Amino acid sequence: MRRVLLFGLALVAVLVAVRFSLPTVDARAQPGWLESTVATHVRSWLTPSKYDTMPNPVSCDASALAAARAHWADHCATCHANNGNGQTMLGRGMYPKPPDMRATGTQSQSDGRIYATIRNGVPLTGMPAFGQPTDGDKETWALVCFVRHLPSMTPDEELAMRAMNPKTDADREEERQEAEFLNGGSVP
Repeated sequence: MRRVLLFGLALVAVLVAVRFSLPTVDARAQPGWLESTVATHVRSWLTPSKYDTMPNPVSCDASALAAARAHWADHCATCHANNGNGQTMLGRGMYPKPPDMRATGTQSQSDGRIYATIRNGVPLTGMPAFGQPTDGDKETWALVCFVRHLPSMTPDEELAMRAMNPKTDADREEERQEAEFLNGGSVP
């Protein structure tokens, strides 16, 4: 009951902050200081404290990072970008924007908090819940390893991820035409 009351009060505070911080409704805007502060605290209050000390059961070795890199490129990069900066077509159009996953705001969180965000999502944002409590949820924990790796990711890793990003039929056709041209074919 207490959590519901706190959530209700926090929601009212966020709605008031939104109303007074935005001159119009525009998803391209950045949340104001008050809205960001309230939302951050509400999210912290509503995330069970068990996540604060939850250790990552996955060894962040090369194979775990490779699997997580491929998963990130295919599932997460659409909003968060391959390098985690959030500067994508979708990311720039969201409200609030995806955070720069390389920055202190994310990197200072415990592994358990990052895991909770991936597994449970973040209500009232574009972050859906992804994790599955099967097999110890190793895939989600491997993503925590990858989030930790983002600040030191190399340009070669980022380049390799581009091949794993989702593609439209038009993207595939353009790649086919480029390959044909580079192999001596005619100009498209």
